[in-house]
Amino acid sequence: MMKKKGSITSIIKFLFLGIFFLAYMVPFIFVLINSFKSKKEILLNPMALPSKINFTNFLTAFNKMDYVHGFTNSLIITVFSVLLIVVLSSMTAYILVRKKWKFNQAIFFVMVASMIIPFQAIMIPLVRIYGSIGMLNSKWALIYMYIGFGTSLAVFMFHGFIKSIPLELEEAAMIDGAKGMQLFYLIVFPLLKPIAMTIAILDVLWIWNDFLLPSLVLIAPEQRTLPLSTFYFYGTYTADYGLSMAGLILTIIPVIIIYLILQKYIINGVLQGSIK
Repeated sequence: MMKKKGSITSIIKFLFLGIFFLAYMVPFIFVLINSFKSKKEILLNPMALPSKINFTNFLTAFNKMDYVHGFTNSLIITVFSVLLIVVLSSMTAYILVRKKWKFNQAIFFVMVASMIIPFQAIMIPLVRIYGSIGMLNSKWALIYMYIGFGTSLAVFMFHGFIKSIPLELEEAAMIDGAKGMQLFYLIVFPLLKPIAMTIAILDVLWIWNDFLLPSLVLIAPEQRTLPLSTFYFYGTYTADYGLSMAGLILTIIPVIIIYLILQKYIINGVLQGSIK
C-alpha cells in the first residue's frame, strides 16, 4: 500500500514538473519554429510548423547584425572578465581567511554589504564619472567595471569554501618547501575547482547576456556586444518576424552550448558549497 502511494506521488510530481517545463519551453519553441518561416507564413499561422526547413533567415541575420564582430566583442569581454574575477576573488578570499589581520573582517563585511546596492542606484553617477575621464566606449573599461561588480559575490562564495580546507595541507606543503603564493596556486586553488567553475559559469551567463551596462558604456557600433547587436538589429527589422527571431536564436546558441557542457559543475559546486 505504501509503495502504491509512493508511486502515485511520484507520478503527480512528474506531471507537475512536466507542465512547468512545457510552460517554460513554449516561448523558446515558438521563437525557434518561426525563425525558419517567412513573414507570410508567420502571419498566416504563427503556431504551425514551417512548410520547409529554410536557413535563409539565419544567414541574413548573421550578415546584417554583424554577428562575428558582436560575438568577438562579447567573447573578449566575457573571457577576460570571468578569468580576472575568478583569480582575483579567490586570492582575496584566501587572504581574508588565512591572514588574521584586524581589518580583514571589516573588508569582508563591506564587500558583502555592497551586494545589497542595486546597480540602478549607481548607474547615472557611474556613467558621468567615467565619461568625464574618458573611460567610456572601451571594452577594457567595461571589463574593469564587471570585475568591480562581480568580485563581491565571488569573494563571498570563495570565502566559505576556503574556510573548509584544512590548514594542515598548507603546513605540510610548507615543510616540503612551498612558500608564499605557491601555497595558494599549488595547494588551495586546485581544491577550489568546483566553486570556481560554478562562479565562472554564473558570471559567463551574466556577462554574456548583460545588456544594460554595455549599452551605457559601449557607444560606437564596432564596440557592441552580441546583445547590443541583437537589440539594434531587432529594432531595424522589427516588422520581419522570422528574421528577428533568427537573430534571437543566434544570440542565445553560444550560452546554451556552454551551459549544457558545464552544467554538472554548477550542481557540484552548489552542493559542495552548501555542505561546506
